[in-house]
Amino acid sequence: MDHRFQVSLRGVIDLLSHHLYSSPGVYLRELLQNATDAIRARQHLEPEHKGTVRLELVEKQDGGPPTLVFSDDGVGLTEEEIHRFLATIGESSKREALEDRRKDFIGQFGIGLLSCFMVCDELLLVTRSARGDGRTLEWRGRHDGTYAVQVSEHPLERPGTQVFLVARADMVEWFAPERLRQLGRHYGGLLPFPIQLTVGAEQERLDLDGAPWRRDYESAGERRKAMLEYGREVFETDFIDCIPLRSQAGDVDGVAFVLPASPHFNAKQKHRVYLKHMLLSESAENLLPEWAFFVKCVVNANALRPTASRESFYEDGALSQAREALGHGLRKYLVDLAHEDPRALQRLIGLHGLSIKALALDDDDFYRLVIGWLPFETSLGVTTLAEYRRAYPVVRFTATLDGFRQVARVAGAQGLCIINAAYTHDAALLEKLPHVVEGAQVEPFSAADLPQSFEELTMDERDAVFPLLRTAEQVLAPFHCGVVVKKFFPAEVPTLYSADEEGSFRRDAERARDESDDLYASVLEGVMAAAGGEPAQLCFNLHNPVVRRLAAVTDRTMMKLSVEMLYVQALLLGQHPLNAQEMTLLNQGLLGLISAQLGTGGSGGPESDGGAGSGGLH
Repeated sequence: MDHRFQVSLRGVIDLLSHHLYSSPGVYLRELLQNATDAIRARQHLEPEHKGTVRLELVEKQDGGPPTLVFSDDGVGLTEEEIHRFLATIGESSKREALEDRRKDFIGQFGIGLLSCFMVCDELLLVTRSARGDGRTLEWRGRHDGTYAVQVSEHPLERPGTQVFLVARADMVEWFAPERLRQLGRHYGGLLPFPIQLTVGAEQERLDLDGAPWRRDYESAGERRKAMLEYGREVFETDFIDCIPLRSQAGDVDGVAFVLPASPHFNAKQKHRVYLKHMLLSESAENLLPEWAFFVKCVVNANALRPTASRESFYEDGALSQAREALGHGLRKYLVDLAHEDPRALQRLIGLHGLSIKALALDDDDFYRLVIGWLPFETSLGVTTLAEYRRAYPVVRFTATLDGFRQVARVAGAQGLCIINAAYTHDAALLEKLPHVVEGAQVEPFSAADLPQSFEELTMDERDAVFPLLRTAEQVLAPFHCGVVVKKFFPAEVPTLYSADEEGSFRRDAERARDESDDLYASVLEGVMAAAGGEPAQLCFNLHNPVVRRLAAVTDRTMMKLSVEMLYVQALLLGQHPLNAQEMTLLNQGLLGLISAQLGTGGSGGPESDGGAGSGGLH
């Protein structure tokens, strides 16, 4: 035996008010949407019909709750339609024609009128159908789920619908004249037919003169001024520019406003969107591409599908195509800016660099256009990529901040310009360069590459530093670190530790092994054994006075201690964490140097040289 579902209207109303709709004020939006659909349905029957919506607030002299009379001169309802559409939750008078004329109607879910029960306990709907027998019918619905239909004793002169709402005691604030005025303008300000509000003897029109971006202006300057003023009114923000938007997919048009300050690149901008000129949402997030976080927009869509709450758009193929088209419009704006006003583009990049970079990664043509304008931090200061490539044939970069810190000071002193590509998107942008720009050369750079640019020693200098070189090789052999002596700048840097990626990985694995239990340590031993790459290297700088004096020391114990300390110092200055063995070396070396200093009465060691202050430990 089959059974029917039983629906609790009270439960449905509670669901609408607490979970589906954002506030009780949407009851007026739902009434406006129903009226809009009714007027458009009548226009299919009578193409010359203009349509009007009227709101009349009746405030009782005895202090009782106010009544709102909401009227439209749309198509109206027949008795069969009343029973079918007003008494069946989920049914919609627009559903039959939805597939053929989806773009004509806003409502699609048959639950809009129920939102009125959020602000009143009873609804009286009086209607006369333009397709019926001329009778005026009354439908009286109650929040407990009961309703009654009868022929009205007060017939309407023309087709249309009137809805009478008596405010519930706790919802009187939503019927105040100023609140009705604000809601009517907010939701229906762009509707293409008049919305009139009557309070007592006063009558005013609530709708604007159509969408401002569709109006005619005397010049492009006047249009821009008007659009920026409109953006200020809508978002209470002084924007720096405006961009027209248009998409055939979804039949979308509007305007985007360029933000005056850069938001976080993960921030999603909330846009004001209209559906068939009815406000749908002020917080739509899925309308523009994710990279377009540098703009806020106001748009109207005629052929996108709303969600059940009618406060955002349903994610489908039409929305995806519209999003792509709107993104193309933003891309075109930036391309035109680069050609017509490069300085303005540079200012925009300064404000919204992350969004520009994300777009460049996504679009090769746009990449070719803007990549030269993008600024990069280098070991010789900030420069655009175009300026860099004019001075240097090969673009060299480090992909991590630690890597840049390890090389920046020394590389700059050698005249090497190394880009810090640790910032978001920078490394990917540089790696893309040779794939998009013909003839471009890009190379990753690390501390291991620096010694190749250093000055070699003369034969006499090699003989002089041989004892230091031999001692250092013996000291550093347990640390898998080679030794070389060269000359480089700045002179106050005594040593430079360098390792390739494999060497850095091996160091990290060794440190993890020392801090792990036996099982995990044995796993790491196997990993380190499989690691390839060149051994790390400690480069002594013969331009440094401490190194020169150290090379002349005859006390092998003092030389060994000094080498150990210079090795640890190079690790620390290069942002390399010390493993357990190196921490032991640091502690023993400090104690050894202190002991040696005390044993000489405070003089005579190499650490007393005038250059030690700038080249010693920090």
